[in-house]
Amino acid sequence: MDPSIFERNRASTARLRSLTERLTDVEMQHPVGEHWTVAIALAHLAFWDRRASYVLSMTQREGKVSAPDMDMQMANDLSLPLWAAIPPREAARLAIESADSLDTQLESYPQALLAQVHAHTQRWVERDWHRNSHLDEVEAALTER
Repeated sequence: MDPSIFERNRASTARLRSLTERLTDVEMQHPVGEHWTVAIALAHLAFWDRRASYVLSMTQREGKVSAPDMDMQMANDLSLPLWAAIPPREAARLAIESADSLDTQLESYPQALLAQVHAHTQRWVERDWHRNSHLDEVEAALTER
């Protein structure tokens, strides 16, 4: 595995932490698109990082890639009211905690299995693209105020 993956993941977690530390409570409620707020975007990130962690844990237990099918759009749509109910600061805490925990899990993961997971679905290993794409959306929405 390319070690820069871990560096990019950590950089996206640092970006997440930096953004959430400077957001006001009002900014946490700012709309991001039609149905989301900043806080909902953070809860979404926590959910999907935890999903990746779950896949890694199952794979390690089974000794082969083990990932139950999950429709991303349906999961997002069904989770939206739950994410909206999470207090904004708690959403931020969960996003940072989930990202940091997953980064650590990935860095210490058995390399042969990690290569299998990466070959199956890169996004479960390269978490930076998902985090950064939503952080870009959040920052753009906050700039448009």
